[in-house]
Amino acid sequence: MSNKFAVPPRTPANSAALTPLDFLFRAERAFPDHPAIIDGGRRLSWKQYATRCRMLARALTLAGMGPGDAVAVLLPNTAPMLEAHYGIPMAGAVICTINIRLNGAAIAYILNHSESRMLIVDDQFRDLAEEALALTGRDDIRVIVADRSGASWGDDYDAFVATGDGADDKDVQWPRTEWDAIALNYTSGTTGNPKGVIFHHRGAYLSSFGQILSFGMGPHPVYLWTLPMFHCNGWCFSWALAAVVGTHVCARRIDGDIIWNAIHDFGVTHFCGAPTVLTFILDAADRARALEHTVSVMSGGALLPSLVWRRMTELGFVVQHVYGITEMHGIFASCAWHDDWDLAPPEEQARLVARQGMPLVVQNGLMVADSATLRPVPADGHTVGEVFTRGNLGMTGYLKDPEATREAFAGGWYHTGDLAVMHPDGYLEIKDRLKDFIISGGENISSIEVEEAIHTHPGVACAAVVALKDETWGEVPLAFIEMKADWQGKVTAEDMIEHCRKRLAHFKCPRRVIFAPVPKTATGKIPKFELREKAAKSCGGNG
Repeated sequence: MSNKFAVPPRTPANSAALTPLDFLFRAERAFPDHPAIIDGGRRLSWKQYATRCRMLARALTLAGMGPGDAVAVLLPNTAPMLEAHYGIPMAGAVICTINIRLNGAAIAYILNHSESRMLIVDDQFRDLAEEALALTGRDDIRVIVADRSGASWGDDYDAFVATGDGADDKDVQWPRTEWDAIALNYTSGTTGNPKGVIFHHRGAYLSSFGQILSFGMGPHPVYLWTLPMFHCNGWCFSWALAAVVGTHVCARRIDGDIIWNAIHDFGVTHFCGAPTVLTFILDAADRARALEHTVSVMSGGALLPSLVWRRMTELGFVVQHVYGITEMHGIFASCAWHDDWDLAPPEEQARLVARQGMPLVVQNGLMVADSATLRPVPADGHTVGEVFTRGNLGMTGYLKDPEATREAFAGGWYHTGDLAVMHPDGYLEIKDRLKDFIISGGENISSIEVEEAIHTHPGVACAAVVALKDETWGEVPLAFIEMKADWQGKVTAEDMIEHCRKRLAHFKCPRRVIFAPVPKTATGKIPKFELREKAAKSCGGNG
């Protein structure tokens, strides 16, 4: 019997490659005069933004950039960075965003590994860029300098964009397939050289919609760039804002006063960031006017302390806990709020929101399972396993590293390296990184659980717990604690250990406490490998 529903060949009339480039052109046509970018004194409408992206694409094409080329950018959250997110893919090339906090050697590695022949860099990072370029051992990388301060090096960015004057839609190179690369993002490389994660047009398109739906973004949101755009392309919000015709509010640097002022001056409705960003807001709250409208926040990348969540909620912010990884185009799970949670006591609400939740609607697979067998663990909220995910948001793979790609996707799932439990209601809760789990006397200790207990102390600004080798127990918890300025010198290690004993089983409490500033990456994560090295040196390797 013939199948009357057999799929006929696709045609342009019923099939097109999914790409976020479509978002920009729709925004331009539908709302040409709506504000797209606010960057200091610079203002661009969606018509002006789209025009400059076309010009940048044509300029890149004339400069020899196209399919197969990575164009590196070393930029803060400014208008040129937003233009690069559309202009570079519109030339058929791949945007390679570089962490502005890396050292010259790491940047040189990325430039060489990605084979970038062009670097768009902000003049603020001239010394860093020059160091990196010298370390590449190459002389074929063209430098384009944005926001110049009069320095005579490289080519001026605005002058370069102007070489694309007269560009129109014919200058746009659309992806041949939706699996074509759109971006290249390098992992932190804490255990060796960073890996180059390849994003594709399909993933960027679907991730954008996943973020919009999860964040509850209606038409014309005002989005403040507190999250670095070099991190997973700003969790794909660099493209997503065009789909809802929002307004990008740029910021070269972030502190609490800047955030509060932007909320009131520009009507900011949404922003993202690590919990560190939320502490900036709380620290500046006594100098700010109360919120006059709802501000939604996505927070992820590190432990979201319950005390921080409660204080933000009391100020009127709506904070959603999210979870992601570079290899999945950024965020792929969120703690979706239930209306009946409104009736729960604050302590219970904080416990519920601390979980990372459910996969986004565009991501179809998430489980906690045994790392060796991939057999799911019981959804009892206690049994620990590794987090696995799969679906539409997966990277193409690691650049020039097929073996690492095969290992990451072994068994048809992406292996995150994170440890978690699955609750009976299907909500995921991260317990630790696989490499950060502490095994003391045969008992498993989640460093995140210990950090949460420490964070309930009102004087703690930041805390990180790592394993310290111990002759008796194998490993014991060591806590690095950064106290708030007005609490420094007022709390002893014994005080903090006793504080934890009131909240944790005694074997989980820190055996050692070091009061010191806790290092953080540009995305707000704590590089625990640095703390483990520091612990080994300062504590002699035992407790």
